[in-house]
Amino acid sequence: MDDTAFRIDFVNALADVDAAEWNALANPPGLRRDPFLTWEFLEALESSGAVSSATGCMPHHVLVRDAGGRLRGAMPLYAKSHSRGEFVFDHSWAEAFERAGGAYYPKLLCAVPFTPVTGRRRLVAPGPDQARIEAALLDGAVQLGRQNHLSSLHINFVEEEESDVLTRTGLLCRTDQQFHWFNNGYQIFDDFLAELSSAKRKNLRKERARAQEGLDFVHLTGDDITEDHLDRFFDFYMDTGGRKWGTPYLTRETFSLLRERMADDLLFVFAMEDGEAIAGAMNLIGSDTLYGRYWGALVDRPMLHFETCYYQAIDFAIEKGLRVVEAGAQGGHKLARGYVPVRTYSAHWITHPGLRDAVADYLERERVAVEHDLDYLNERTPFRKSE
Repeated sequence: MDDTAFRIDFVNALADVDAAEWNALANPPGLRRDPFLTWEFLEALESSGAVSSATGCMPHHVLVRDAGGRLRGAMPLYAKSHSRGEFVFDHSWAEAFERAGGAYYPKLLCAVPFTPVTGRRRLVAPGPDQARIEAALLDGAVQLGRQNHLSSLHINFVEEEESDVLTRTGLLCRTDQQFHWFNNGYQIFDDFLAELSSAKRKNLRKERARAQEGLDFVHLTGDDITEDHLDRFFDFYMDTGGRKWGTPYLTRETFSLLRERMADDLLFVFAMEDGEAIAGAMNLIGSDTLYGRYWGALVDRPMLHFETCYYQAIDFAIEKGLRVVEAGAQGGHKLARGYVPVRTYSAHWITHPGLRDAVADYLERERVAVEHDLDYLNERTPFRKSE
């Protein structure tokens, strides 16, 4: 197919894109399913007001269509007036550029809003035209930035292979680390504990016993999730978000839309005391991964966070045969709970040559520091050392 047969379009609302066409690119057959890339998830953020001008995050999705009008590529793209909710921190870049008289915002962000989960960002079905369509998507995003005199384009939480490709096209590569739990064919939680050192194994058992005292933990998916459950969880979400960020992004309607559209992809864990939920965690379920997203509690109990978010997630992953648990960004305390460090990637296009050179120098030094941290952390996992 000739490049001239492609047409690049932009849409300001995912509601203007056919859901089946988008999903065929977001999760094509043969690739691991990512619930965050689905039309249902991304559009729920928009129609519920979580992604909007009021939250400083306006959709400008890039679409590539062929001569017949068929959607061949898509890229979730947003114009942002701030850097909150991204988990790839560029606030110092913005401050430096604005001190020098530049305008860092608005900028372009290609990512799943408020979601530090690695995945595909240029959505193209595998095939002979894949590389050309991916190039067209990137070109469309860059041209949008140039035409509107925007400072930068940030493609966050990309897969390693895509990071390599984007770096070869001239974008700046950034690395960081998260903590993930890996299922080595465990049948029960004790199989996982058996791989830990004796001291760590004892500590985890004590933590679980202390957290579970007087509580029952329930797992809810699919039709078992009710609006009453969402009401209770929203209380947890608002309490945690209010204390950590100021104003949480998701609205109560967001949760209802997710339940309506993709309840089978949701897992709620509730800690129950005398029949009442006192804490809860929301997870999303992929084809081989459980993604921890939000948590909250209305009481302060020792180890309750670790049990509700980390250990209950491991229990579910083992039961369902899932390969990985991703428990979100940051959190060195996850290391002692059997979550090991993994590298994450982002790619950055910056217009101003001076800012680009300064950021490139910073990222080169930062990558070295990240590698040192990864080496340090890998030496301190709770697993038994091989002889």
